[in-house]
Amino acid sequence: MNMLKKRKGDKNDVQIARKPMTGVIMGLALFCVCLVIPTTFAQAASPQASIRIDGSSTVFPITEAIAEEFNAIERTARVTIGISGTGGGFKKFCMGEIDMVNASRPIKATEIAACAAKKIDFVELPIAYDGIVVVVHPTNKWVDHLTVSDLKKMWEPAAQGKITHWNQVRPGWPNLEIHLSGPGVDSGTFDFFTEVIVGKSGAARGDYTASEDDNVLVHGVATDPGALGFFGLAYYEANKARLRAISIDDQNDTNGRSPVAATRENILEGRYRPLARPLFIYMAKPALARPVMVRFVDFYLKNAAAMATDTDGVALPETVLSQVRARFQKRTIGSAFSGAAAGATVADILAGR
Repeated sequence: MNMLKKRKGDKNDVQIARKPMTGVIMGLALFCVCLVIPTTFAQAASPQASIRIDGSSTVFPITEAIAEEFNAIERTARVTIGISGTGGGFKKFCMGEIDMVNASRPIKATEIAACAAKKIDFVELPIAYDGIVVVVHPTNKWVDHLTVSDLKKMWEPAAQGKITHWNQVRPGWPNLEIHLSGPGVDSGTFDFFTEVIVGKSGAARGDYTASEDDNVLVHGVATDPGALGFFGLAYYEANKARLRAISIDDQNDTNGRSPVAATRENILEGRYRPLARPLFIYMAKPALARPVMVRFVDFYLKNAAAMATDTDGVALPETVLSQVRARFQKRTIGSAFSGAAAGATVADILAGR
């Protein structure tokens, strides 16, 4: 299908807004990138033809690619995509400010309550798999793998001001300062990473470089021999010539397996534990009263696998996508994934197992 080949430099009617950076990189206290390429169609778009999206930077490349292709068909539609992190997206969503959230984690109970308070029902749809990749500078040859315990030792709140050099993580590693980079506190990637590594969502040391822009994190690690960072697979795949990915040893696994690399195959087949996860979109029920929104989501689900692959993500199997499409066709309200058991597959959760 030729239309699924992502076009470079052709944004059609897609408007992209990035949230200001929360970390400090190279002396910049504030960073903002805004890309707006309107056409006469976008300028004339009515509210009925507008689709407002915000949320995860990890899901953003898939949604951006879908939106570009959708606008090639629906020239009168206007899709606005913000990148304020999963948590920032849900804040806007539950205030009725946007139609759809890109999310790199399931909606939280507190966010469900916030939506309920505003009488906003929603439909939850998993659209791809992802793995959080832990990366270092290419000259870092001393780390051959990391355990969950190593990562916790570096990232837990108690590490702040104490674990500052590599040889404090493991004896024999160099007496070189560790410079940590990661997503900001509004990021679903940050929430997921801290939950599975530290044991509590949002619990992390505060003295790390934080940004909602994964490209900033990539740059920080790629230019610093003492750095370590984490972000979604797509950003690693797009920049792997500048980075080195570290295999992870899940010490909770009692099968004596070797450290596992963050590859598409390992993520899809459940071997990359505990840093593999599904990605989501959430639609507000009132927005689905607009035909353009329904057509957009239908188009999204039809092309999710191809676009996930094209943007270096991990596509859901067709059997699972069929379950997701059925969920949308039924307009199933509420979350099946919030509070779901760790390790449960998307197929099992959607089937109610």
